[in-house]
Amino acid sequence: MRRFRGLALTLFALIAACRTPGVKPVAAEAPIWGVEIVAEYPHDPEAFTQGLLVADGRLYESTGNYRSSELREVEIETGRVLRRVALPGELFGEGLAKTGDRLIQLTWREQRALVWDLATLQRTGEHAYRGEGWGLTGDGERLFQSDGSHRLRLRDPESFAEIGVLAVHDGERPVSALNELEWAGGRIYANRWMVDEIAVIDPETGQLVARIDASGLLTPAEGMRADVLNGIAWDPDRELFYLTGKYWPKLFAVRWIVPREDS
Repeated sequence: MRRFRGLALTLFALIAACRTPGVKPVAAEAPIWGVEIVAEYPHDPEAFTQGLLVADGRLYESTGNYRSSELREVEIETGRVLRRVALPGELFGEGLAKTGDRLIQLTWREQRALVWDLATLQRTGEHAYRGEGWGLTGDGERLFQSDGSHRLRLRDPESFAEIGVLAVHDGERPVSALNELEWAGGRIYANRWMVDEIAVIDPETGQLVARIDASGLLTPAEGMRADVLNGIAWDPDRELFYLTGKYWPKLFAVRWIVPREDS
């Protein structure tokens, strides 16, 4: 009897909090979405994928590790690397974003954001920043940068100056380990490091809209050599996402399976 009485009191308190002025209601946790695989393409199993994006119908990839980091243009259907530029050996490539006619590529601990001409893949400059660089994306007016925590740094696309911070939560709980980022349809999509999950984030409130269960994309045999899920790109022409990961042998074209009440 005490258990049921306690539940009743808790429910009463939550209802009262929602109706009491000045008391913040408890936010609901995000629903779970699934993944529908539309197509599978080859992907370089030697690529330590850190950033992925589609720009003007072309796929660009940032790869990591010291002495082997690169910026690449990749043919989607074959996985063939069409163009590649090696980073200096002391730099560890990370997140990648397009802004105007430029690409901006983060580095992990070197606190340098490299600026590339989109058409030629020639370096045209760089920005300094503090802290670690993980993922990067933008909405056309702001850049969002992750550093492995539950906070996203908002940056000016031109100066790369920090202009705000967005704390990400699922209900009341911080959502940490935010990694590679993508912007699509007014939302931020974030790979979570060491978890086969993508967080769908409201860019104004930081609240999770959904959690995408992206487990089981690789076969058990493929997963033996592969590292974590990391790499998400939106293709507006085909209206689908591309997913891959570090040392993954495949690139997946996918759509989300959204429960009817959440669609």
